[in-house]
Amino acid sequence: CLQFCNFSFIKILNTLNLNYVNKQRRYMSILQKWAKAIDSLNEQEMNECLHDDYKFTLHSAGKILSKSDVIDWAMSGDINRDNVRILFENDEVGVEHAVVSFKDGNRQGVLAFLTYKDGKIYTTETGASNLPK
Repeated sequence: CLQFCNFSFIKILNTLNLNYVNKQRRYMSILQKWAKAIDSLNEQEMNECLHDDYKFTLHSAGKILSKSDVIDWAMSGDINRDNVRILFENDEVGVEHAVVSFKDGNRQGVLAFLTYKDGKIYTTETGASNLPK
């Protein structure tokens, strides 16, 4: 029984791990799809990524931006993201880091925390550090 039980236990662990990996891959597409939409300035894809009740909290400016505000900002070409890394993502939240450059020459290291609802990005909050120009 010990040999059979060990084999069964390993088989179960492998199955659970495979399910976890597949689940992660499925949800990774939310941030990847958002990155693709931003990089290609694809307004339709941006609309598909963001929940209708989306809110972006800009702590540094004391503002909350709506879905249309963020899409308009992105479509303006003001946001250029480099070295984008997805640090964590599941079916409820995502965390990513990027170096963001703006038209005015400013650069920031940005850490974003996103929540998801109905398979779309529901909220975004960021922390940013100014970088040398």
